[in-house]
Amino acid sequence: MSTLFFYGTLRHLPLLETVLGRGIEPEKTRKGIAKGYETFAVMDRDFPVITEGAGQAEGIIVDGLTDEEVARLNFYEGGYDYALREIEVTTESGSVKAEVYFPIPNSLQPDGHWDFDAWIKDWSELTCLAAIEAMSYFGVKTDAELDFMFPTIRVRAAAKLAAQAESLGLSPSGFTRDDAKSDLITNHYTHYFSMEEHTIRHKNYGGGETTGIKREVFVGGDAAILLPYDPVRDRVLLVEQFRMGPWARNDQKPWMLEPIAGRIDPGETAAQTALREAEEEANVAIKDLHEIAKVYASPGCNTEFFHIFLGTADLPDDVVGVAGLDSEAEDIQSHLFSFDQLMDMVESYQAANAPLVLAALWLARRRDALRAAA
Repeated sequence: MSTLFFYGTLRHLPLLETVLGRGIEPEKTRKGIAKGYETFAVMDRDFPVITEGAGQAEGIIVDGLTDEEVARLNFYEGGYDYALREIEVTTESGSVKAEVYFPIPNSLQPDGHWDFDAWIKDWSELTCLAAIEAMSYFGVKTDAELDFMFPTIRVRAAAKLAAQAESLGLSPSGFTRDDAKSDLITNHYTHYFSMEEHTIRHKNYGGGETTGIKREVFVGGDAAILLPYDPVRDRVLLVEQFRMGPWARNDQKPWMLEPIAGRIDPGETAAQTALREAEEEANVAIKDLHEIAKVYASPGCNTEFFHIFLGTADLPDDVVGVAGLDSEAEDIQSHLFSFDQLMDMVESYQAANAPLVLAALWLARRRDALRAAA
């Protein structure tokens, strides 16, 4: 049996119980203080690190952890670049030796104060939801695989929370999620993306119930999509890049013209993502954002949800070029098209991208007003 001291997010018992795969008896948990250590936030992350210092780190001690439970903890924390080390921890009844997860050297950069209560308010729900998926891979994936997958696991969790918070679609039948039940979810594949098989039953329009329906679902995240438009020059900027969908369909033109787009990272709004992606993909500064639509990409088999915007911008001739993040293997060429050229592409089916067509038609409807206000 092992004794561990948790100073960070695993102090939150719902998260700790998810990782351990069991409830925690109150008598197995007690408060502890690690003197001579301090906790700090991690740059661009929502969890802390512990380092040697002049202060003290508060947390909880959990006794009686089995080898399998420690292995589950190692798997989860391995995804965050941590490793166990034994230290002295002070409790009300005296000092005890406990193992603590320290960051692997040079893997995480401390960045100021970390507030546990603020984390509970802002991040605990998402983190617990992401942990449910992460721990489903225990014994199936390696620590390194989980480390690679964790960012997209969190994106999927954020998308689920967003769907719970806002459901805009009209359902004249009055049916809701409560009128369907999931009997089984099987994960067939997960790496950067995920593929699940759902067995469900739901009410039907005749008053009965449909049962035993099996459907595969591509599980992605939410995305922000942006069409930059210059109302003075009356033209738009589109980006061109290689796309796997047309490639896998055997399309002879897998390089596609489309609006700027990117996944919504946890903690970002759709609007913030759109503005960030405009800079990353095209080095364009957006003046004003206009919401066009909030839509599912392909609701029959895909969880992806699009927040589509038009953004007014200054688009001179020299704004075009090659951009994108090397870390995401992006190779993106931007192009300028007049409004008339854009509409010609729509009418000739050369705009073979659904969000682009939708944004173009919205622009056609609002173009006069945008130009008058410029």
